[in-house]
Amino acid sequence: QVQLVESGGDTVQPGGSLRLSCAASGSIFSINAMGWYRQAPGKQRELVATITSGATNYADSVKGRFTISRDNAKNTVYLQMNSLKPEDTAVYYCNVAGIYYRGSYYGDFDAWGQGSQVTVSS
Repeated sequence: QVQLVESGGDTVQPGGSLRLSCAASGSIFSINAMGWYRQAPGKQRELVATITSGATNYADSVKGRFTISRDNAKNTVYLQMNSLKPEDTAVYYCNVAGIYYRGSYYGDFDAWGQGSQVTVSS
């Protein structure tokens, strides 16, 4: 079993900054990719940013404002959000994919965090 715990969601004024964290724990053998998605009221969940061992990828709407990073030793992914806008308001979910182990068995996992509310409002 792999569990994800998110933290860092809050209410902030336009132009402000927040940092989200997502820590993965459990029987993790390796992590392939980590990412952040968001879902605004009445809209579909959308990709915000992803990070693998060698590359990062961002939605056009957040390029230059958000930065994704990871701490492999802590199995943790971060999302630094700067210059926040009201349209960034959403529930943010982390996603981690990799390989877990159970005894001598190894299998793929794809886990989601519980969601963190980010509200940008004056």
